[in-house]
Amino acid sequence: MSVKITSVAKQLPKHTRETKDIMPYLNLWLADQDQRFQRKVIKLFENAGVDRRYSIMDAEEVFTKTSFQEKNDIYSREVVKLAEQSLVKALNKVNLAASDIDYIITVSCTGIMIPSMDAYLINSLKMKQDIVRLPVTEMGCAAGVSGIIYAKNFLKANPNKRAAVIAVESPTATFQLDDYSMVNIVSAAIFGDGAASVILSSYEDEVGPKILDEAMYHFYDAETMMGFKLVNTGLQMILDKAVPETISAHFPKIVHPFLERNGMTIEAIDHLIFHPGGKKIVQTVEDLFGSLGKNIDDTKEVLKLYGNMSSATVLYVLERFMDKQLKKGEKGLMLSFGPGFSAQRILLEW
Repeated sequence: MSVKITSVAKQLPKHTRETKDIMPYLNLWLADQDQRFQRKVIKLFENAGVDRRYSIMDAEEVFTKTSFQEKNDIYSREVVKLAEQSLVKALNKVNLAASDIDYIITVSCTGIMIPSMDAYLINSLKMKQDIVRLPVTEMGCAAGVSGIIYAKNFLKANPNKRAAVIAVESPTATFQLDDYSMVNIVSAAIFGDGAASVILSSYEDEVGPKILDEAMYHFYDAETMMGFKLVNTGLQMILDKAVPETISAHFPKIVHPFLERNGMTIEAIDHLIFHPGGKKIVQTVEDLFGSLGKNIDDTKEVLKLYGNMSSATVLYVLERFMDKQLKKGEKGLMLSFGPGFSAQRILLEW
């Protein structure tokens, strides 16, 4: 019995601005800072590889001093809307009703909600009362792939069932107004908000790329490399500048043994479905694969159009491949990185 991905659909928040339109707000925010520092920050935004981003709040709200509670209230309200909209889109693509889903996984790390957003979806969409729920809250950018892995394992053990993975993130809700550290600034330059839903199925007659294999890879002694610290003003970004070189150092162990256990080499992979963590990480991965004749053009395009939306971003890349109507037998490698530090991998066959 195989498990297939049958549908992927994204949903963007209503507020959007090009990076150039954020500059006036950035200039006001930096007004009391050293001129040299201001120029450095502006250049960082201009060179981040992100042309536009979307947000659950307008720029005025992002750059207004509010409490953690006020920002989290906006997050709680808006992510449920985005989750529902993306899930309905994904269901409509394959002519399913919400009541056809047996397992729901919701993914988010940029706010705090108890109950998690899946409880609200079950009520608003009248999903099954015996649906199995799994909220994934602390795996960061890797969690979109993690959610698919959890769904696959559930479906592998349960024939004729369907699962939905819904990832919704609002990194803009974590922006720290009084924090002028480079970590806060870099995250503001590369991140945006977004949602995406994935439908998976263990019905033999349903169509989509098969999940051939999946695996997680954990980096030792790298817990402080990426994540959030809960402070009085909200979730403060942790992002070590050594992330790209750490990925580069571990890359052979992440990719090649995983493919070898499936009787493949990287040459057999037709499509690279990678999470665009940021410009430097994208460049690192591109350099590693460029010599092998592979490209990550769709990954770069998603970063350019939307920014890094944490766990949802790799699902935006996946949707682009799902929409291409790829040839039977073509293979894809999904890869994302997240706190822990960890790498999550999925091998797909169309």
